[in-house]
Amino acid sequence: MKFCSLYSGSSGNSQFIKAGNTKILVDAGLSGKKIQQAIESIGETPADIQGIFITHEHIDHIQCAGILSRRFNIPIYANEKTWIAMQPSIGEIKPENVKIFESCVEIGELFVQAFDVSHDAANPVGYKIFNQNKKISLLTDTGCVSDDIKKHIADSDLLLIESNHDEDMVLVGSYPWPLKKRVLGEFGHMSNDLAGTLLSEVLKKGSEIVLLGHLSRENNFPELAYKTVEGILNENNIFVKDGLVLDMTYRDKSSKVYEL
Repeated sequence: MKFCSLYSGSSGNSQFIKAGNTKILVDAGLSGKKIQQAIESIGETPADIQGIFITHEHIDHIQCAGILSRRFNIPIYANEKTWIAMQPSIGEIKPENVKIFESCVEIGELFVQAFDVSHDAANPVGYKIFNQNKKISLLTDTGCVSDDIKKHIADSDLLLIESNHDEDMVLVGSYPWPLKKRVLGEFGHMSNDLAGTLLSEVLKKGSEIVLLGHLSRENNFPELAYKTVEGILNENNIFVKDGLVLDMTYRDKSSKVYEL
């Protein structure tokens, strides 16, 4: 499998996954032009995308899903509640490209399974994606982490995990109090500390690729997210060396392409 985070952040999200000739996106939350250019920048062709999987209906995850679907005849996959919530924002989609699924689906050489997360959306999900004996897990936009979530993302070969904010930056920042409560609440976003703690509980192989994503523009910065998470891992005797990779994703550019 190949993975590239085309964009990840509070201003827009889209992830590219490939296995053999099967190519999908998870979310399409920027302009169609930007996502097309990002796909082309890694040597791929937008018209070859065989499905767009939506995590939830917020605009930073669906902005150009309808545009790409119409332009390249791409099916869009989401659960029923998410479809209903995002329909007014994505425009008319060909009936054959409306793919409503609740749990799992096989598309080409990939097996995609959704799992519930905790966010202020209609029915938000994360995804775990399989090809042969390899597993990619995508966990963003969740304010808390249940035992079920931990089970879903365990044994991943590559894990994109939300490291949205530094809690102190939120508390002293310029957000109005209701927005601060939303970000910090159980239906908000994962902090750097929560990301580090979760990783210390689920990393077992020592050969995982961990990517920190969905960073807030106002309440975080990459160096802080990285150092916080790395520090918590070190406290739990998990070290970024040998086989374990800890890296960043970006709001304004693509990550490197990882091959599993």
